[in-house]
Amino acid sequence: MNAPPAFESFLLFEGEKKITIVKDTKVPNACLFTLNKEDHTLGNIIRSQLLKDPQVLFAGYKVPHPLEHKIVIRVQTTPDYSPQEAFTNAITDLISELSLLEERFRVCDVHSSQFQFSEGCCVLLVVFAKTSITVTIAHTYSNGFEQPRTPGMKFKCIKPCLVR
Repeated sequence: MNAPPAFESFLLFEGEKKITIVKDTKVPNACLFTLNKEDHTLGNIIRSQLLKDPQVLFAGYKVPHPLEHKIVIRVQTTPDYSPQEAFTNAITDLISELSLLEERFRVCDVHSSQFQFSEGCCVLLVVFAKTSITVTIAHTYSNGFEQPRTPGMKFKCIKPCLVR
């Protein structure tokens, strides 16, 4: 097939930069940030965080081509605030939020959690593995969570200490 090898989606080649910044000449006070070996997951979360900043006038991202593993994020800010500063602040805030989420998760005693949810509601389950974070949406029924599709794996309830 025409699909590139899987390792090309995450492995940076020699001399390849993770991020490049180009000043956008079409609009004032704007930059294009190209992130190599990334996809919609990171693009959307960075865009959302940028839009929380009141000094960011525009933030959007695109994946130029489905077979290219890169995203382009366009940021426009007010004249007294640089797009690079906005991008750096957004990344710093995201790291802080995810660290807080992980800390609150680790404080919770997951094994003793027993909560009842109304039938049919959706629950967001966050599982911190050794190397990654897995987020799963599970539907609940009167007898508890829907069984996961991975054999031998069981969902556990997460205490409300995850919510601010």
